[in-house]
Amino acid sequence: MKYSRVIRLFGMRNDAAFDTERAQAIMRIIVLFIAMAYILPLISRGATPPESKYFYVLFGFYVPYAFVLLGWIVAKPGVNKLRRGIVLVLDYTFCTIAMSIGGAPLFLIAALVVWHTVVVGLRFGPRFLLPATALALCSLAISTYFNVYWQQNPYVVLTFVVMAVLAPSYTLAFLLRLQSAYAAEQEANLSKSRFLAHASHDLRQPIHAISLFTACLRNSDLKPHDIAMVDNIDRSLKSVSRLFKSLLDISALDSGKLTPKPETIPINEVIGEVASQNEEAIRRAGSQLTLVPCRHHVVVDRSLLSTILQNILSNAIKYAAGSRILIGCRRKGENLAIEIYDQGPGIALEHQSRVFDEFYRVHRRGEKDVEGIGLGLAIVKRLIDVMSLRIDLRSVVGSGTSVCISGLQIADPSLGSRRPSSAPIVFGDQIAGLRILLVEDDEAVLLATATLLRQWGFIVQAEIAIPASFDPCDLLITDFDLGRGQTGKECIAAVREQAGWKVPVVVMTGHSLPKVAEDLADPEIPLLSKPILPSELRSAIWQLNVVAAH
Repeated sequence: MKYSRVIRLFGMRNDAAFDTERAQAIMRIIVLFIAMAYILPLISRGATPPESKYFYVLFGFYVPYAFVLLGWIVAKPGVNKLRRGIVLVLDYTFCTIAMSIGGAPLFLIAALVVWHTVVVGLRFGPRFLLPATALALCSLAISTYFNVYWQQNPYVVLTFVVMAVLAPSYTLAFLLRLQSAYAAEQEANLSKSRFLAHASHDLRQPIHAISLFTACLRNSDLKPHDIAMVDNIDRSLKSVSRLFKSLLDISALDSGKLTPKPETIPINEVIGEVASQNEEAIRRAGSQLTLVPCRHHVVVDRSLLSTILQNILSNAIKYAAGSRILIGCRRKGENLAIEIYDQGPGIALEHQSRVFDEFYRVHRRGEKDVEGIGLGLAIVKRLIDVMSLRIDLRSVVGSGTSVCISGLQIADPSLGSRRPSSAPIVFGDQIAGLRILLVEDDEAVLLATATLLRQWGFIVQAEIAIPASFDPCDLLITDFDLGRGQTGKECIAAVREQAGWKVPVVVMTGHSLPKVAEDLADPEIPLLSKPILPSELRSAIWQLNVVAAH
């Protein structure tokens, strides 16, 4: 049996999630067969009382019940309080009958009762521990009433009664302290995530402004050495931008609010977008990227898959500079795998198991440190777990590295989600004089964005808040968080209402894109994450059909 099938059987998924009810059901079957292996030979040798013959009936009922229960849990996994209650009653009933009719040889089932009570508490929590303890005590009392051997050994029975009280009591105290510690840790994590989200948003604004001012400088009449300085500033800003994106990704993952939203998409489209975004980095690194076309569609969260591919490709560009990089797909049954190969220096065996750890970086003697803080592959691994995919890394020192993302479900192309199609606008005479309403609450960002747009030939009305009135416009570009309790959603509604038509919109934000997309609830609106590259802003405008309106 393959390892992945064993993982699924025992209720685990991607080594992260664990189904306690399924694990308990499997353990029940194991213990049941151990009990049969112990009890049935005793009955056949006549080492138990005559009434032990009813064990055949007991096992005849309980074995099928155990397997039916496992099937029920597999078919409908998750927490089911009614099912747990039924299981508790039946488990203790089985133990009670066994102890009542089994005589002295089955006295050790009392230890199983105590153990089972503790396990129920550990698996299902304090709410089930107290009822389980009550059932255990009832089981011991009933068994003592019907079992002559137990009546003849009251101190042994008393010992098990004390154990049935003390062991769960200690377990309850342990669980309560564990829950308290866990709650404190969760609150600390949430506080950290909130701090990262707010701090990164506040810091993104000036970096975003600097990026746009740099683009304005580049369009000025500069000397060659001045252009070189602008290039250096631009590269530094891009490094900071990638760092902020990593921090926000980690923050979203830590909060536990990142939920995949699968859609049917052509895999070529996602890979092509990621490759296009990295063209400049590939050129600077002196690398050569080859894409192998793939005709398949897959069901996946487009944004999360793009983040995974972006981080893996970014690592290949940084650590395998000057080498060839290949991205292709391979079909594996009903699933698809994406494979990224590079001909870089490779990763030594002792590092391969740790490259997905947070902040872990491979340092090679004699090589200059590359930029980054070691979060890229850690984010990849956690996104892979969230999306129920699998990632495999193979590397040979001196020959290169390959990363395989597998488990992508192949879909019928006819079911693919359709992105709104629109004729592209054309920069030049056809677009000169396009009227843009720009709304941004940060004065520096407002000035930088307006200056850049005017350099591109647009007529810009810049507003620091939602305007009470404005000149006719062909396009609205707005920040999502406009301060004073105002949002981009309110701005869009106000502008469209006053204009009397559905004005095209581009939204810029320093917040989580999935959350902003959920708030806007309009897939036709392009979302740009600050700090924004001028090329990203240009591309977003380019893709909107505003020429006809202009």
